[in-house]
Amino acid sequence: MLRIGYIPEHFSTPIWFAKEKGFFENSGVEVELIPYPSGSGHLIQSLKNDEIDIAVGLTEAFVAGICKNDTQYKIAGTYVESPLCWAISSGVNRTDINSPEELHGKRIGVSRIGSGSYIMSFVLALQSEFSRPYYKSFPVLHNFANLRDSVNLKDGVEPSDAFMWEHFTSKRYYDNGEIKRIGEIYTPWPSWVIVGSSKLDQTQLQRALRAVQEGVDYFEEHKTEAVEHISTHLDYSKEDAMEWLKTVKFSGDVTRVDYNRSIVNTARILKTAGVIQQENEPDEVIDERLAAGISASKD
Repeated sequence: MLRIGYIPEHFSTPIWFAKEKGFFENSGVEVELIPYPSGSGHLIQSLKNDEIDIAVGLTEAFVAGICKNDTQYKIAGTYVESPLCWAISSGVNRTDINSPEELHGKRIGVSRIGSGSYIMSFVLALQSEFSRPYYKSFPVLHNFANLRDSVNLKDGVEPSDAFMWEHFTSKRYYDNGEIKRIGEIYTPWPSWVIVGSSKLDQTQLQRALRAVQEGVDYFEEHKTEAVEHISTHLDYSKEDAMEWLKTVKFSGDVTRVDYNRSIVNTARILKTAGVIQQENEPDEVIDERLAAGISASKD
């Protein structure tokens, strides 16, 4: 039984198709899909704890982990080619926070240290030319609901001033007046990768990747069914699902990775943003870790 961790958002639809349509079974693997609403940082921890065998999550989180010498997993391929749009949100009644430029020195809520929500705050600081220290603190809030409560200063959660989360996942809560949008930022890299445990049998991994590719292909050929799934099983309206379809590009071959664009470029930006600290380690060591942390075919 392969345990596949995934984030239960619209991006997971091809994986759901692969399970629902029997593509995993046809490829000779039995799988359990395990949702991780808390995001990529939690996926990384579960891979390191041998709680899952495969994870589908955000590129930047896994590249950062590999640079920091995480050896318990390897990037097995690209899942989504298009960049991810991160919405920047604050509390709906917060008059003190109205734009990303006002976040210098503020409290940035994150799901976990090392997650995409954490890493993108540094990319924002770099693009906005904030001086160090970029922020006051990073309240760790674990999930999207806590992040929303935090910026609204609700009792029972640590307060924060803003947080970053995927645009369409956030949009419903703009529409219902729970949080307010103060900006957006895009990842300067392909946004999602598939990652396998270093302990995982490569034959099993390749069979699973083949099934995921079939799920992607089915998704591309059945957009109406995809919208129906997203709007009935996930937290999105049909209108938002249809708009998202216009922006997303899944990989045409999930077993490959554009090494320079997806891995080297991501590591370079993370280093510049201060996410990867290398005071005592030369670039050559980081390069070796990156090369060793990829099991995919490299373009």
